[in-house]
Amino acid sequence: MPSLKSLRVRINSVKSTQKITKAMKMVAASKLRRAQEAAEAARPYAERMAGILASLAAGQNGAENAPKLLVGNGKDQVHLLIVATAERGLCGAFNSSIVKLARRKIEELTAQGKTVKILCVGKKGRDQLRRDHASKIIDTVDLSKVKKVGFAEAQEIADRALAMFEAGEFDVAHIFFNNFKSVISQIPTVQQLIPAMVAGAGAGAAPDLGGAIYEFEPDEEAILNQLLPRNLSMQVYRALLENAASEMGAKMTAMDNATRNAGEMIKKLTTVYNRSRQAQITKELIEIISGAEAV
Repeated sequence: MPSLKSLRVRINSVKSTQKITKAMKMVAASKLRRAQEAAEAARPYAERMAGILASLAAGQNGAENAPKLLVGNGKDQVHLLIVATAERGLCGAFNSSIVKLARRKIEELTAQGKTVKILCVGKKGRDQLRRDHASKIIDTVDLSKVKKVGFAEAQEIADRALAMFEAGEFDVAHIFFNNFKSVISQIPTVQQLIPAMVAGAGAGAAPDLGGAIYEFEPDEEAILNQLLPRNLSMQVYRALLENAASEMGAKMTAMDNATRNAGEMIKKLTTVYNRSRQAQITKELIEIISGAEAV
């Protein structure tokens, strides 16, 4: 049985840990509200953008000069996977769920004889993926010094993907992230970025024209050439915002569970401590009484 001193030290240690996890939960809760509002505010814009692109793309079906960002380069051999995870841990299964989805995609593409390139956004995804797929990782985007993810970070990632695509370094690009639903629900999601998935953008994405015919000025091709790169940046930005909200929700849940587990451990250790102390007192009383009787 552990000594009373070791039990006291352990109880104090668990109490200190509980204070830390409780504070981290409160910090995550305060950040979650802002991150959730940002993610929800970006959704209508991204969905509306997809609806506009779907409407414009309808007139480009079969066109010889259709933008490559819309129809692709005609090949499907090299795939770029943008895996967006967190820079830090202590957020439950947030990172591992994204990496698990990416691993399934990598195995699927590899089994089909495709070439896979991985661009990691966040250290945690890189650390997990390089165990089995280090040779496929081309670079890591470090956001550890960014306090709040903005459009500039998304623009940088999108510009890099666009430059690689124009240089012929890949044919298809996907991004992996967690779609925020609630504090206890974050859904691992994969979204195709290049070629842009605009067909079937959603029944409610494109407005009902009521039979009206629109003429675009300039023409659809010129508008698409302007909107498609912007849409790429917007979709990356939305994924980063969804990830930020999901990370805070997962961290809040994880720290709440850790705080409750610490409380239960403190109760159990306190019970063991009280029983050990009572047994020691009883033993000392018996020794005193036995000594008095002997005298």
